[in-house]
Amino acid sequence: MRVGLILSEVLTGLRRNASMVVSVILVTFVSLTFVGAAILMQAQIATMRDYFQDRAQVDVYMCSDLKVGETCTGGAATEEQISAVKAELEGSTLSPLIQEYTFLSPAEAYASFVENFPENAGVLSEAQTSAEFHITLLDPTRSDVIVEAFTGEEGVEQIKDQLQYLDPLFSALTIATYGAIAVAGLMLISAVLLIATTIRLSAYARRREIGIMRLVGASNRFIQTPFVLEGVVAALIGSLLASGAVLVGVKFGVEGYLTERMGTIPWVGLGDAFLVVPVVVAIGVILAALSAGFAIRRWLRA
Repeated sequence: MRVGLILSEVLTGLRRNASMVVSVILVTFVSLTFVGAAILMQAQIATMRDYFQDRAQVDVYMCSDLKVGETCTGGAATEEQISAVKAELEGSTLSPLIQEYTFLSPAEAYASFVENFPENAGVLSEAQTSAEFHITLLDPTRSDVIVEAFTGEEGVEQIKDQLQYLDPLFSALTIATYGAIAVAGLMLISAVLLIATTIRLSAYARRREIGIMRLVGASNRFIQTPFVLEGVVAALIGSLLASGAVLVGVKFGVEGYLTERMGTIPWVGLGDAFLVVPVVVAIGVILAALSAGFAIRRWLRA
């Protein structure tokens, strides 16, 4: 009987403040959608970082006939200079850091260039192409050791650390994630304030019923419960809508679009999105319960 009475009071409050309840639902929906998107973006950044770190290489380019500089004074790198680089890579200092390395002669490097960029095949000749070392490290974060080892060495034209080119991308994605979190935070604050306002209005509209319940000896917990549930129900609906938006976005935006066009990169999927759903719902429900409980306790003490 008490449960039925509480549910009846909840439905009454939702009906009397329908416009405010809809506002709470919409604000909660938008804010928690941003929260879910931010969580998935952070997971995507971590996935991409691991993927590219495992494949990132340090490239050592030997001098060619085109290059002129302090380390390329003799034109193209000689066999002795190439052998010196190989010996250093296989030496006791660097070999423990290296998973594997490949060497491309100028002819092999030119053939690879033509294969990858056939429209630019006439830009370079084989004689103008550098010999190349492509080094895969056991720990990609130790690439600075390779760079330091060959910087300034005679016959070495340049050293390129591929991770350095990816860091700006990861930084930009991280900033975008923080932006989504900031927007979500502002929207959640709005949702909390809206819930508190809705509960106060609902309590004011039912002040006579509350007075009667106090006269017949109803406890504060019994009086507060319907109001807390009103906020929780509104937030729960918004949370479920946000969860649906996250799932739809991953299903059609990530799996249906990005994966098909950039399938070589690992993307978050529905499995990851389903893990986010309980987090989104829990955030919405907990914030609503705390906000509504605080608002009704203050109103009852006033």
